[in-house]
Amino acid sequence: MNISRLKALLGATALTIVAAGAAQAGGFSRGTADTDILFEEGNAARAGVTVVQPNRGKDTFKVGGTTYQMSGFENPTYVIPSVAAKYKVNDALACAVTYTTPFGGHSDYTGFKGSPFPAGYDPTSLTASSEQEFVTHEFGGTCAYGFEAGKGRFSLLGGLFYQTLDFEQWVGGPTRPLKFSLSDGQVGYRIGAAYEIKEIALRAQVMYRSATDIDASGDLSFTSNGAVLGPATGWGKFPQSFEAKVQSGVAPGWLVYGSVKWTDWSVMDVINYKTPLNPLNQTLNFFWQDGWTVTGGVAHAFTESLAGTASITWDRGVGTGHDISTDTWTLGLGASYKPNSNVEIRGGLGVLFIAAGSQDFRQSGPGTDIPAPGLFTAESDVGYAGNLSLAIKW
Repeated sequence: MNISRLKALLGATALTIVAAGAAQAGGFSRGTADTDILFEEGNAARAGVTVVQPNRGKDTFKVGGTTYQMSGFENPTYVIPSVAAKYKVNDALACAVTYTTPFGGHSDYTGFKGSPFPAGYDPTSLTASSEQEFVTHEFGGTCAYGFEAGKGRFSLLGGLFYQTLDFEQWVGGPTRPLKFSLSDGQVGYRIGAAYEIKEIALRAQVMYRSATDIDASGDLSFTSNGAVLGPATGWGKFPQSFEAKVQSGVAPGWLVYGSVKWTDWSVMDVINYKTPLNPLNQTLNFFWQDGWTVTGGVAHAFTESLAGTASITWDRGVGTGHDISTDTWTLGLGASYKPNSNVEIRGGLGVLFIAAGSQDFRQSGPGTDIPAPGLFTAESDVGYAGNLSLAIKW
């Protein structure tokens, strides 16, 4: 086997998983910390960005036994940043710092319309919500301790991360008179292990990421002038996850790879909150099931400096009829170019095929939904994602 080409491929597989897998992962999943930088030779730094255009809509709304055609709902385009830097302490120990946005969501009803319903808000929302958006930021540190084992090298991985939360929701109908804001910060951890045989570009890895609590505080204010009506709180939990990945050279210049990831989205049945609008606790209802993401792909080194990869990813939708969160298939293509031994440029494109679905329950109160078959429906949609990153080694 061409060992130098396989080593070039060893780092190339991640780009499609970042560009495509993170783009469509179920629930509120977005970016994954770039801990794979720990497997680069020497010291290294890598920065990249993924842009995702979900193109998810809602096509019909049913009320009083009549179904109406709707338009204007958006899951707007979003950006996933990723920054990582690795320092080799000695032959056994290396550590990395990472940054990404692991969770996020954005639902915009400001353009939602369809006769006889007024535009600009969710007609099923108990607070007449017109838009809600949140994002989490993860700042992490992870170390790898490795030693020779048989024909390869075994590594233990572990570290901590700090995850912030910023949430905003505009309520009160199409004029958006009130804004609900929350923020939070929590500590979590990740642990894992890996085994490598570099001569054949083999790497098998498992990684566990802990759950984190949501214990957020903020306020309810007037949108027009920012005057605060009173304090607000929110509480719940972000899920734990476990991922297994493997890759191996199979022929001169060729490598195959795959991964399976479980995310405990069933922990997010409801998100609790309290505002001055109601003395009682309120909820955002999800009642999700666990998420599974499966990826398989192949990579090829065309030259000493140029490699390409293609992959397919299936993500099981976490929805159970209380919203529209359906299965997604993603086809990804990517390339890695190394102008010299110290610099690498990666790029990737993904096409997302999002399955049709329906929302069949309607919230009736805090933590409770009632059957409402066909309340909302969405036809199958096609989305897109693109990724670009730069790595430097020394």
